[in-house]
Parts: sequence; C-alpha cells; structure tokens
Amino acid sequence: MAEIKEHMKIIGKDGAHVGTVDRVEGDRIKLTRTDSPAGHEDHHHYIDRKLVGAVEGDVVKLSVNASSVPETEASGAKV
Repeated sequence: MAEIKEHMKIIGKDGAHVGTVDRVEGDRIKLTRTDSPAGHEDHHHYIDRKLVGAVEGDVVKLSVNASSVPETEASGAKV
C-alpha cells in the first residue's frame, strides 16, 4: 500500500478503468468522487487492499475484473 499514491489510475484484471486514487486510508483505497457511478456521486467509494494484484508505475492493477468491483461493494464487503 505504501507505493500507492494520489491520482494513480486503478484498472481491473481485464484492463478496464475502475477509478483514480484519492488517497489510501488504512487498508482501503479511497477513490475520487468523479469515479463514482451514477447515483453515487455524493460519496466516495473504496477498494479493499485485498483486491490489489500489483502496482506498476502509476497504475494500480486489481486481481479482479473491473465489473466485479461494484458487485463486491453491493455484497457488503469493504470496497
């Protein structure tokens, strides 16, 4: 988590854009509000560090496809 910095891009295992890092808070990555899906623009979304597969350059690569991230949040997991 130490190598994850503000404004880094976050992509899924499939290469699809997930969001942009606002900052790291504990074991979670806080996304910028501009990356929140329609109807959720009024609050930040988070990705748990367990979903991070690798950090390469200025890109955080997740170990799951981008489409799985909203499903994980809907299931009540910290995303």
